Amino acid sequence: MKIAYFTHSLRSCWNHGNAHFLRGVLRELIAAGHAVCALEPERSWSLDNLLADHGAPGLAPFAAAYPELQPQTYPADAEMAGLVEDVDVVIVHEWNDPALVAALGALRRGGGRFRLLFHDTHHRAVSDPQAIRAFDLSAYDGVLAFGAALTEVYRRWGWGDRVWTWHEAADLRLFHPPATPQPREGLVWIGNWGDGERSAEIEEFLLQPAAALGLPLDIHGVRYPPEALAALRAHGARYRGWLANAAAPAVFARHLATVHVPRRFYRRLLPGIPTIRVFEALACGIPLVSAPWDDTEGLFTPGEDFLVAGDGAAMQRQLARLMLDADLRGDLAAQGLQTIRARHSCAHRAQELLAILARLGLGSLEHAP
Repeated sequence: MKIAYFTHSLRSCWNHGNAHFLRGVLRELIAAGHAVCALEPERSWSLDNLLADHGAPGLAPFAAAYPELQPQTYPADAEMAGLVEDVDVVIVHEWNDPALVAALGALRRGGGRFRLLFHDTHHRAVSDPQAIRAFDLSAYDGVLAFGAALTEVYRRWGWGDRVWTWHEAADLRLFHPPATPQPREGLVWIGNWGDGERSAEIEEFLLQPAAALGLPLDIHGVRYPPEALAALRAHGARYRGWLANAAAPAVFARHLATVHVPRRFYRRLLPGIPTIRVFEALACGIPLVSAPWDDTEGLFTPGEDFLVAGDGAAMQRQLARLMLDADLRGDLAAQGLQTIRARHSCAHRAQELLAILARLGLGSLEHAP
């Protein structure tokens, strides 16, 4: 099968967490014998920011970690027909220009033999629904939504059984415990400050507990405004800047534990959708403590795969337990890793995608509304 995936950027993971999952699942499809073509615009917001901060060397970690992925770039005025010639399946990520989404839909409506799917991995369907409705999906064969709550949104919009839940997952070819255990110290958090969607939560569940315990805290990420950096300094946290996703396993391997701080929209409006860092951290065998989120789909077993803290005081208590109890750290790491390996790898998601494509069949399809 020949699969074309239109992404915002595969090369850059600068404030672009979706690239983590796509890299992993696309190379699993390649390993399964499928012809995969990742297409990205020559210029993109994420790539531009990566190059502005780090220059061409910022692309080196991707090239080294994913030699089998050779994304094809296209100019803004590219003809879509030439890019999807002889393709069986086209998947379009929601972080693309509406004009591109519409152009591919027009090709499908005009007799394109490929199946056409829209991949939504964001909260805009509930936080800014008009932004999603701006996409012309009238000729698309279906939607891939990264959580059941988001799937239900599309069903309410009339998609019925043409929307499928397709969670993110960990790339186990990259994310795994270190081959040789090494000394671990302190707490690490890998995440972006973002747009104020969790600034109060970061203070309550990360900065304050670590400072109260005197626990060394390293923070990696981008888009930290001056007031955020001031808050980090005030709590004694060490800001490390952007971290290439390929380097995250080595960073996890040097720390005692990490923390999950979900964004407000996912906690309140799209329950059941964790950040991809939960999958990746557990795959690396690092103990994790999570701020509250409602695992409505039963992806994990809270209390066994990771600890949960209902507020900042509880987070401080849970982190204190981990600092003092090596057996607890070992049990959590082993159980979390087992769950990822059993259910939440990119290899699992590749098989799930192939099952969805099999359901679409090879004949002509009626388009979703």
